[in-house]
Amino acid sequence: MIAFDGVVLADLATPCEIFGNIRDRDGRALYDVRVCSATRDVASAHAALRVPWRLSSLHGADTVIVPGVDDIHAPVPSAVVRAIRRAHERGARVASICTGAFVLAATGLLDGRCATTHWLAAAELARRHPAIEVDPDVLYVDNGRVLTSAGAAAGFDLCLHLMRGDIGAEMAAMAARIAVMPPERAGGQAQFIVHAPPADDGGSLAGLLTWLEQHLSEPLTLPRIARRVAMSTRTLSRRFREQAGATPALWIARARVRLAQRLLETTHLSIERVASEAGFGSAAVMRERFSRVVGTSPHTYRRTFRTSAAVRRVVR
Repeated sequence: MIAFDGVVLADLATPCEIFGNIRDRDGRALYDVRVCSATRDVASAHAALRVPWRLSSLHGADTVIVPGVDDIHAPVPSAVVRAIRRAHERGARVASICTGAFVLAATGLLDGRCATTHWLAAAELARRHPAIEVDPDVLYVDNGRVLTSAGAAAGFDLCLHLMRGDIGAEMAAMAARIAVMPPERAGGQAQFIVHAPPADDGGSLAGLLTWLEQHLSEPLTLPRIARRVAMSTRTLSRRFREQAGATPALWIARARVRLAQRLLETTHLSIERVASEAGFGSAAVMRERFSRVVGTSPHTYRRTFRTSAAVRRVVR
C-alpha cells in the first residue's frame, strides 16, 4: 500500500485489515503487507503517520494498492508516479481505491482502459483524463493487472475480489466474515448513489428534465417530449445528447430506475405498485431494467436499505 500526504485513512486501512488479518489453518499470514511512502512521515487530514517502508519496497511487490487522496487537485508526487509505473512494468498488478484513481491516472496506466472512482469525482476524472473510459455506476473494474474501485466500501469488495483470485473463495469468505462484510458483491453492481434532482443551470433543457421527472409514471414518447419544448424530434435528440449526455430514452429509463430506488427505500409499496408509479408498466419490465442498471434485484435493493435503516434505528 502506498501512503502519501493527503491520503484517505479509511482507504489505506481497508487493504491493511483485509490482507493483513487473513491466515492459514496453522496461523501463518498469507500476505506480507507493507505500507510504503516516499518519506518517513506522511500527513493526512486527521493524523500524522510514521510509515515503516519506503517506495523501494514496491520492487518486490506482487500487488500495489493506491488509496484515495482527499484533494483530487493536489499534484501527485513524481516519486509515487515513477514507483507505480516501475512496479507495473515489472509485472505487479496495481489497484486503486476511491479517488486513488486520480493518482493511478497520473501514471498513464488507465489510458485506454475502463475505470471507476467515487461517483462524486467521476465526472472530474473523465474531464481531466479523456483517454480513460470512466464508468461511475460500478463498484470496481478489473482490467487484469490494473484495477480501480469506487468509494471506501467498494474498496472492501475490490480487496475480496483480489483475494478470491489469489487464495480461493473459501479464504476470501473467511476474510469477509472477519471484516463483517458480505462475501461477494459483483463489480458490476452499481454504486448506491444519491441522485440530486436536475439543477437549472441556464441550459435550455433544465426545465424539461424537471418536467420529465415529475411525469415518469406517464407514457413519454419522443414526439410528446418534442412537442413540450417545441422542437423537432431530431433537434431534441441532438440537444439531449449535448446537454444530458444520453438519448431521451436512456435518460428516462435511468430516471425511472432512480425513482424506483427512492420508492423502494422510503415506502412500503408493493413491487407492482412501484413499477406502476415509476412508469415501467409491469413488475417484470422493472425487474429486468432495474437489475441491468443497479446490478441487483428490486427485492434485494429494498432489503439492503431496510436492513440499513433498522441498524441506524438501533444505533440511535
